[in-house]
Amino acid sequence: RAEREQGITIDVAYRYFATPRRRFIIADTPGHEQYTRNMVTGASTADVAVILVDVRSGVVKQTRRHAFLASLLGIRHLVVCVNKMDLVSFRQGPFDLVERDFREFSARLDTTDVTFIPICALEGDNVVERSRAMPWYEGPALLYHLEHVHVASDRNLIDCRMPVQWVIRAGQGSSKPGYRGYAGQIAAGVLRPGDPVLVLPSGAESRIEAIDTADGPLAEAFAPMSVTLRLAHDVDVSRGDMICRPHNRPTVGRELEAVVCWMGERPLAERAQVLVKHTTRTVRACVQRVRYRIDVDTLRRDEDARLLSLNDIGRVRLLTSAPLIFDEYRRNRTTGSLILIDEATNQTVAAAMIIEPHIPPATTARDITWHDGRLTRDARWSMIRHRGATIWLTGLSAAGKSTIASALEARIAGMGQPAYLLDGDNLRHGLNSDLGFSAEDRAENVRRVAEVARLFADAGTIAIVALISPFRADRLLARSIHERAGVPFLEVYVNTTLGECERRDPKGLYARARRGLIPDFTGIASPYEPPTSPDVELLTERCGVEQLVEQLVGEMRARGVLERAPRAGNGRG
Repeated sequence: RAEREQGITIDVAYRYFATPRRRFIIADTPGHEQYTRNMVTGASTADVAVILVDVRSGVVKQTRRHAFLASLLGIRHLVVCVNKMDLVSFRQGPFDLVERDFREFSARLDTTDVTFIPICALEGDNVVERSRAMPWYEGPALLYHLEHVHVASDRNLIDCRMPVQWVIRAGQGSSKPGYRGYAGQIAAGVLRPGDPVLVLPSGAESRIEAIDTADGPLAEAFAPMSVTLRLAHDVDVSRGDMICRPHNRPTVGRELEAVVCWMGERPLAERAQVLVKHTTRTVRACVQRVRYRIDVDTLRRDEDARLLSLNDIGRVRLLTSAPLIFDEYRRNRTTGSLILIDEATNQTVAAAMIIEPHIPPATTARDITWHDGRLTRDARWSMIRHRGATIWLTGLSAAGKSTIASALEARIAGMGQPAYLLDGDNLRHGLNSDLGFSAEDRAENVRRVAEVARLFADAGTIAIVALISPFRADRLLARSIHERAGVPFLEVYVNTTLGECERRDPKGLYARARRGLIPDFTGIASPYEPPTSPDVELLTERCGVEQLVEQLVGEMRARGVLERAPRAGNGRG
């Protein structure tokens, strides 16, 4: 709606229909590269993406572009309809080839649910009803799948968020004297009368006295319902504020990193001034830096890019004139998205997904300087004939991080190279014993471990870190600490499903978390953000520990981490 208000032309055809089981809105978007912005518009509110592939052409450049954009926009369910099966005599071979090629590409994307359906749209085969022409296909027809795909679990019912759109007083929608309510659309979570709430950015606390709608009061409300909240205390709340939980609050800040789909005719350059519309708040912003442009077809990053042209997608750093109250887009598509508006023309020029708050590099006191010893890092590595590096294993609790890390430590030490395991639980007994499990404490936990690992690696030791490190922003910080120092860093995603982790549960933590005995437990009450492009991905449910260690060792050798260092060097330590 905001884009239409700004006067931008949107070439997306919307079609509406219903079955006895569900109601549907289909956004039919253009597929050509020239209309990337149109697809982004149509996909921004979608729960499922249906990608059409011509079985004769297979996975082409356009297919990869659509899949990447769907993943980028947080669409968790993809349906790949392999069309025109009649032109290949309904044979299974061409279909299997398309499925294999698409799975190879989608493995690099943040997608978990991909369904392949062979169809013939001309005759309706496998569209509404199962086709007899393809007896080898045992899956559902397209309509049946769309009726039954489980999208309710995609909603965030943990992080309560309601951006305030309007303050309703007596005489403005209510005949009650002294009435004061705060209207808006719930972005996430479940709200009930009696729940404690926090108002940002003021920080005022209260509790919900009642939840009102045009049809009367409610016992509970959840996303995406539009309601009016009445609070027990007279607190200062206005349009643009956010109502949330006292112990589960979004980020409040002026600096943020976002992936931008540029829709403007004029390129986006650094230092550009724009308006940012985020939930119910509009502020001015400056583009501090264009970090990189993404090649949608290869997923490579152009680090030298300083401009974003029409239909380009890239990462930028924004500085706003007033604080925004936001979450990462992966966590909440409403509070994690924003649009950029040209102040001169009042047209929408970009859609953006917030990746993380920008964390400026730590400042150092003027009287403290880094002391360079006589022995540089290159010289040290040359003398001991070993290179240092950090191998960072991330994954859910009980995914197998510590088991793999311990076996890797023994394997590397057996090869004659120093290695040391930095286990998250062990470090919380000493170095990080003062930290809890809030988002802030988790970030500090990761930062300290990263600094220690970097020192180990600088000394020529392979530092093996086994840490849940659930948030992508914290892992990016760990990587940047090593990159600034010129130390090799490998992010290893120990990929194990939540169900398998709960089945293992060696410490009984999941069982206790399910009973509410462990608050903020990752995977249950707190999210885990899997890496989008890890250096190594280990699938623990397919391979044993020794195979996984061999995979890791092979990757380390390929990157030169386990090769001997040169005999001489003059690099700065």
